[in-house]
Amino acid sequence: MRGFITQFMRLLLWCALMPLMLVASAQAVVLEGVGHANIHNDDLASARAEARNAAMRDLALQYEAQVSTRDTMENGVLTESRIQLASSARARNVKVIDEYRSGNLLRVTVRGDISAGQASCDGGESGRLKKRVAVTGFPLLYPDQASVGRIDDAGEILPQHLQQGLREAGNLQVFSATTSRLFPDLLNAPTMQQSGNRLTNVIQVAREMGVQFVVAGVIRDVGVADPAAWGSSVLDKMQRGVGAADMRRRFAVDVVVLDGFSGSPVYQQRFETAADWNAGPGSSAGFGSEGFRKTHYGEAVAGVVADMTKAVTDALACQPFMARITRVDGQLVTLASGATAGLRPGDELHLYRSARYFDSLGGTPELSDSQLKVTLNNVHPDFSNGLMPQVGGQVNIQRDDIAIIW
Repeated sequence: MRGFITQFMRLLLWCALMPLMLVASAQAVVLEGVGHANIHNDDLASARAEARNAAMRDLALQYEAQVSTRDTMENGVLTESRIQLASSARARNVKVIDEYRSGNLLRVTVRGDISAGQASCDGGESGRLKKRVAVTGFPLLYPDQASVGRIDDAGEILPQHLQQGLREAGNLQVFSATTSRLFPDLLNAPTMQQSGNRLTNVIQVAREMGVQFVVAGVIRDVGVADPAAWGSSVLDKMQRGVGAADMRRRFAVDVVVLDGFSGSPVYQQRFETAADWNAGPGSSAGFGSEGFRKTHYGEAVAGVVADMTKAVTDALACQPFMARITRVDGQLVTLASGATAGLRPGDELHLYRSARYFDSLGGTPELSDSQLKVTLNNVHPDFSNGLMPQVGGQVNIQRDDIAIIW
């Protein structure tokens, strides 16, 4: 009997420890990875970057790797066999701990904290940086609908609430442009395009405000389900009092996130809800008033704003970090982004040429990879600069080109 009790206690202890062991196994572990690269034409910087990337892959594959195979058979004969190796691990606090050169072969050893990757997009290397976002006004498609409750200020107050939510999220630099109206044609917004496939004046707004993305929208519907339910007659008041009137009110808003460099939409969605408009006479005087917030409708709208905030944040997390080049002097490159965005000395950004053609000067600029990087050595609050391996004039890197961290 005593032996049975001992075994039973061990089993209970094992069951209690198992979840803790599983949690611990999911935490980060410290590993070292090794990468190699060949040095071509004495270009040590490029070889160092290639070797470091190879070492990072080695780190990830040590922690967690998935192997998939695909074989192709024809008439019973193996004609093709493919093996794919992938890892979903995430690396943090990665440091180069050793570098060794032997002739034209470079070996780099790195050490980092490795943990399991997440299914959702975390933005890669750009995830630690704060992208600049401007939020414009959300005009009402049908302003007459706002007369009930006097919420005609919704076009400015709603984007202000969205701005506040984005700021509280903490991973974006948010700028206000709620008095700006981005779309001249509200009925077709935000899909209305001008000639040359350029979306309205979003590029101009982004350039003037120095942002990477512009968030815009249109409030499609704030109408009540039954306008007659808000009559002033005795019968109307009696019906409202006994709950016989349809007091529901609709809310629908289109939200679009636009890339400030090309004007192209990167995210678009309609958000909708409906709830009772149970505001007493004179209790609501504006979209942001206390009386509005206390209504069932105001509470439902607040939930929609929270959903909008999360959707915009998630959409931008999957976008690369981009900064405009403001000056090129020899090998020195200056960017219109700095420490407030999270850039630090030693960061490497890929350089892309931005070009427009004479037959489509008003169209979207085309980006081409220069195969070069700039390594930052001076970082200030709103700008930074660093060196690229070649002179700008030789590789045609100039003002208004783009630097990117993926």
